[in-house]
Amino acid sequence: MNYPIYLDYNATTPCAPEVVEAMLPYFQDHFGNAASKSHPYGWIAENAVEEAREKVANLIGARAKEIIFTSGATEAINLGIKGVFEAYFGEKQHYITAQTEHKAVLDTFAEIEKRGGEVTYLAVDSKGNVNLEELEKSILTHTKMICLMWANNETGIIHPIDKIAHLAASKEIILMSDAVQAAGKIPVFTKGIHLMAISAHKFYGPKGVGALYVRHNHELPKPLAQIHGGGHEKGMRSGTLNVPGIVGFGKAAELRRKEIEAEGNRLKSLRNKLEKSLLEIPNTYLNGSQENRLPHVTNIAFGGVEGEELLKRLNQKIAVSSGSACTSISPKPSHVLASMGLDSDLGRASIRFSLGKSSTESDVKSAIEWVKKVVLDLRKA
Repeated sequence: MNYPIYLDYNATTPCAPEVVEAMLPYFQDHFGNAASKSHPYGWIAENAVEEAREKVANLIGARAKEIIFTSGATEAINLGIKGVFEAYFGEKQHYITAQTEHKAVLDTFAEIEKRGGEVTYLAVDSKGNVNLEELEKSILTHTKMICLMWANNETGIIHPIDKIAHLAASKEIILMSDAVQAAGKIPVFTKGIHLMAISAHKFYGPKGVGALYVRHNHELPKPLAQIHGGGHEKGMRSGTLNVPGIVGFGKAAELRRKEIEAEGNRLKSLRNKLEKSLLEIPNTYLNGSQENRLPHVTNIAFGGVEGEELLKRLNQKIAVSSGSACTSISPKPSHVLASMGLDSDLGRASIRFSLGKSSTESDVKSAIEWVKKVVLDLRKA
């Protein structure tokens, strides 16, 4: 198939060849259930899971026992938020998050509100930044959790997690972070963080496997299980473990630890060339900031064109998106960009470009030429 140039690495990434190679034996040769304790098939599968757990933990600076495998980040986020809500059952509860969070977080908090919890949705400025003074003012005596993403999936803006962690610690509040777009792309840490969601397919691992980091050795409650039936994963997430997926997750984490700095610098250079050239087009604007952001992402608004037609035309030769893959089926403008103050027309005409391992100078050059042509043609129409 004659695919367009792929510039949508924030949506998903291809499995690295080394990841596929590591996974293959666990589909046939080593097909045992990791919970089978009485024979070698189970032992080998369990050993593979524990080796992968160590590798995933190393990626984020955690201990292996703090990694709970899930089917992906959405499940991990649900486990973290709903699990904490249930751990505080019977108490008055308040949670703090931001308007620009991923729908996996926002929709889960909407469910918490239905169950009687209070939720504050922090506003952001025109760059997508949260005001830390407003965050502190939002804390109530019954605030149980602050939940803020590490890096935004649409603009790449990075929140000051270290400062947020310090604030949460001073108030003895659980801090949870959706680190899906950060882990494996920039260095992350667990100091001061109680819960963190990550996903394999965002950094060249397989789809269908993720993890929730659950901090140990602190007095605040850990989330209660949301899936029951066997007590797997220290009783926090029952269900037969996806051994091939977990092995692939571990391999991808191992690879990213080695590549993260050099690859980040390479992609930053390519991204900057792409961004600089596209912003030379009249009536175009950068959504977000050129500071404190992921190295491989840019989000650009194109004035004077209709958003749906722009995306349709662009995707004939380059694969890009107007925002999160999880909400791309919706004709509504991005809630992230709307929260940053963009009007609906400009929000619809905004394109996220995210680069990855296969992106080349030639790809960037071709993308620049194609975007300029499409925008010029649409403005003439």
